[in-house]
Amino acid sequence: QVQLVETGGGLVQAGGSLTLSCAVSGRTFSGYAMGWFRQAPGKEREFVAGISVNGRSTKYTDPVKGRFTISRDNAKNTVYLQMNSLKPEDTAVYYCAAAEIHYSSTYATNYDYWGQGTRVTVSS
Repeated sequence: QVQLVETGGGLVQAGGSLTLSCAVSGRTFSGYAMGWFRQAPGKEREFVAGISVNGRSTKYTDPVKGRFTISRDNAKNTVYLQMNSLKPEDTAVYYCAAAEIHYSSTYATNYDYWGQGTRVTVSS
């Protein structure tokens, strides 16, 4: 059983920064590609960022490119999402997910395990 626990969400003003963390337990973390998704009220869950098993390959959705950075520490079984220059439209519940593949995927259906989510609210 793989468990993912996100932390780091909160309320921040536009232009501010937050770092989300996702701690993974239960299986070999380094065997999973990891992704961050988000779901805003009334909207579908969408891909935000992904990282390969070795951390060498990353992907981002266009609206966050240049502002968000995904990284992972395989020794700590943790994946991070550094979010800078936050905008009100970044307001959402953010979820991390693990996939038993080498490279991350932009499709939620390719992920095998999910965290419970952490809420990010960006005020204008």
